[in-house]
Amino acid sequence: MPEFDPNRRQLLKASTVAVGGVAVSSQFAAPAEAAPAAQPANSTQATTMNVRLKVNGIEHQLQVDPRTTLLDALRDRLHLTGSKKGCDQGQCGACTVLIDGRRSTSCLTLAVMQEGHEITTIEGLGTPTNLHPLQRAFIKHDGYQCGFCTPGQICSAVGMLEEIRSGAPSHVTADLNASPQASDMEFRERMSGNLCRCGAYSNIQEAIAEVAGLTAGGKR
Repeated sequence: MPEFDPNRRQLLKASTVAVGGVAVSSQFAAPAEAAPAAQPANSTQATTMNVRLKVNGIEHQLQVDPRTTLLDALRDRLHLTGSKKGCDQGQCGACTVLIDGRRSTSCLTLAVMQEGHEITTIEGLGTPTNLHPLQRAFIKHDGYQCGFCTPGQICSAVGMLEEIRSGAPSHVTADLNASPQASDMEFRERMSGNLCRCGAYSNIQEAIAEVAGLTAGGKR
C-alpha cells in the first residue's frame, strides 16, 4: 500500500475548488451582448407603380399598387362600374371585359399587366343612342333579370362569337380540323363560364342566336 502523500491531497483539493469556481462564475456571468436584430422594413408605406391603361379608346395614367386587379382599377379608379365584382375568383364571369378583342375575367389579371393593351368594357361597346347588336338583342329577348351578370354576359358573348368566326374550337366542336359552326351547343359550352343566378339562360341563348344569324331551330 503506497504511503499517504499530503502534497497530492492538497493538489486534488485545489483543483476541485478551482473547477467549481469556474463553473459557478460561468453560471452567473452576464450574458454576452446579443447582436442587434435586423429591423423590419417599414411596411406602412405603400409601394405604387405608374401604369398607362387604354380603356374604351381613352388612355388613363394611374398610380396603383402593383397588386391592384384590373377590375378594381376599372371600378375604383376609373369609375367604370359596369364590370361587376361577383366571386372575385374568376368563376362567375360577371367581371368579363375584352382585352385586345379577347374576353378576360378582369378580377384575375393585374392592372399593371395590361399596359399597352386595348381594354373594352361594357361602357365601350355601345351608347344608349347607339347600342351594340348584342345589347339590343338582350333587351329584345329579355336576356336579364336583376342585371348583375349582364355586362359580363354581353362582353363574353362578343368575344365568344369572334372566337367562332376566327375558327377557335371548343370542347363540343365535332371536327377539330374544320372551322366550328355557330350553334346552340357551341354557345352553351362557350358561355358556361358566365353564371346567371336568375336563370335567364334561355333568353340569353336566344339573344346570341339572333346576333349570330341563327333561326329558332339553331340553323342559319
